[in-house]
Amino acid sequence: MNTTWKPHEKHGELTERSDLPESVFAFPKERKEPLTDADHVRNAIARFDQVTDVSDEDRELAFANIKLAADQYGVEMSETRWQDLGS
Repeated sequence: MNTTWKPHEKHGELTERSDLPESVFAFPKERKEPLTDADHVRNAIARFDQVTDVSDEDRELAFANIKLAADQYGVEMSETRWQDLGS
């Protein structure tokens, strides 16, 4: 699975969620679960199963994006597949 997540260099300078590029969201098309720092990554992991109106493909992409962001920000993940989140 190719990821779409990229670290956002201007964290802290933005005033609106709408100012963030799609590339910082776990679910980029829906602009859900921003992954701009370790706290947001942990939040996305905790709320993963609460995201509604997304396909399994969207969840697979989001999980790959979360894993990449978790590595970037030093967040440990024990889950190895998206189905493990929230269970």
